[in-house]
Amino acid sequence: MGLIIVANRAPFRLTPEGLVPAVGGLATALLPVLERRHGVWVAAGEWREKGQAATPRESQVRLEQVFLPEKEWQGYYGGFSNRVLWPLCHYFLERVELRRDFYQDYQRANRRFAERVAQVFREGDTVFVQDYHLLLLPRLLRERIPAKIGFFFHIPWPSSGVFRILPWGRALVEGVLGADLIGFHTPEYVENFLRTAAYYGYQVEENRVRVGERWVRVEAHPLGIDTGRFGELAQDPHIGLHARALKRLAGAERLILGVDRLDYTKGILERLLAYERLLQSYPQWRGRVAFFQIATPSRTSVHAYRELKRRVDEVVGRIMGSFLREDWVPLRYFYQTYTQEELAAFYRAADVALITPLRDGMNLVAMEYAYTTEDGVLVLSNLAGAAEYLKEALLVNPYDLDGMAQALDRALRMPGGERRERLAALKARIEALDVQGWAERFLASLEEG
Repeated sequence: MGLIIVANRAPFRLTPEGLVPAVGGLATALLPVLERRHGVWVAAGEWREKGQAATPRESQVRLEQVFLPEKEWQGYYGGFSNRVLWPLCHYFLERVELRRDFYQDYQRANRRFAERVAQVFREGDTVFVQDYHLLLLPRLLRERIPAKIGFFFHIPWPSSGVFRILPWGRALVEGVLGADLIGFHTPEYVENFLRTAAYYGYQVEENRVRVGERWVRVEAHPLGIDTGRFGELAQDPHIGLHARALKRLAGAERLILGVDRLDYTKGILERLLAYERLLQSYPQWRGRVAFFQIATPSRTSVHAYRELKRRVDEVVGRIMGSFLREDWVPLRYFYQTYTQEELAAFYRAADVALITPLRDGMNLVAMEYAYTTEDGVLVLSNLAGAAEYLKEALLVNPYDLDGMAQALDRALRMPGGERRERLAALKARIEALDVQGWAERFLASLEEG
């Protein structure tokens, strides 16, 4: 049975040798199953001459590109996807820009995707649509092709009270309900979607929504990490050497680590303030603990992200000015991109990972750290989807600076026996969520349902 995956981005990156598979995220989750089925990946066009499909080296996957005019791309991606849906779904309502021109470009782009998929579709193919960029696509496909259609939403689906702020909310829900199976990371997001569908007048029974004569199923399918890969990184002797070098650089008894894209949803600012609160409220840690914050550059052309970087730089400077000593650097801030191998060295060096998004669909960094560290402690936001599954982490409210400082103190003092017990339970949970089975589990549910 053929498979077509549709996503905003292709699962490849361009190198001097040509296109090669990307590492992590959707590529890791979906490329293996697509390879096995000799499938097609449809994505917004980035490479080669207009209208041509780029063919990655040594891949059984065919890439078909959807080329959008520049203005339409800006409205669909930079506008509606990232200045309307992204902030709304992460509950940053003051950042939502309800512009009709953004929505019109989003409609046009989704139609172009539908036309491209209809061109490559063959009788019997299953179509699997990914994420918030393509909410209208399932219904557009149902109008064009007789396919089994799956849809997965990788970010939080907000409460119905928040979603109904959108003037186009009904059309977006109608779009998603073109699918046969809709997937989310957690039962909470499933419940939020069902309540949203009910608000717009759809009949909801258990985990199903009635659309005309059809019943659409809505299920939680949590996405994890590649445990095989991170298990190797946890044992790699070269990465161990790098980890020891990072520990020496920290120059302290204990090392706390934060790793994120520089995005306002990730809580980097609040995390820095919580570390500052730790040093203020628990002065015994001054000179004994160091904090490394990695912030990967993200959406640098967007004003909100440039403003966030300015504020983060300001707070980093303030903490350094307040606590820096000749024999101790309290904080190091790394504003750059790292490979998976380099990140693994940071994971193995850190005694505590402080992963505190203000809202997050899942958060795979938390899983990567817990699976790679030998005896570290995970301090995790209770507003990350991963908190639903990683119960043995120290769960914190990312808005509560005192609570985070208290959790850090506890993590830094935690006895070895408790650390190892918590970590063993976390690793077992993470193995159960392994990325390699995620797509197969979803597609089995879609195709058997």
